[in-house]
Amino acid sequence: MFNPTPLNLPFHPFKITQRDGVHYIFDEARKKHLVLTPEEWVRQHFIKYLIKEKQFPVSLMQIEGGLSLNQTRKRSDILIYTNSGEKLMVVECKAPSVNITQATFDQAARYNSVYKAKWIVITNGLNHYYAQIDHEKKGFLFVEELPTYSQLV
Repeated sequence: MFNPTPLNLPFHPFKITQRDGVHYIFDEARKKHLVLTPEEWVRQHFIKYLIKEKQFPVSLMQIEGGLSLNQTRKRSDILIYTNSGEKLMVVECKAPSVNITQATFDQAARYNSVYKAKWIVITNGLNHYYAQIDHEKKGFLFVEELPTYSQLV
């Protein structure tokens, strides 16, 4: 029986199916069924949060996109662009059981060393961290609440 972890995000109904004892969640953004791992549970909720609560256009989201970092292929969870194609935000999702540590922030910062996005978001579905990045001063500022898409662009 599927027993998801309650998250610190608004509830959204998802299409969840089961085949051969494996649960799948339908990703409306990518239009496909994905194995429902704890990290995917968080990722799907956060995507819905961005779209429904913060008015981020799904058409400007790249989900589980690849990047090259030090000759190694990596995968970022969510990358959000502006209408002009500028990278706006990188979101790193972890399973609810994973504590967010300095290593998590370091991972997101490494990805953003490639992307140069203006925002980094880290979430495990229970705790969310929003940081505005100042690339010129090589600094960042944490904020309590994520602004809406229109406030960011």
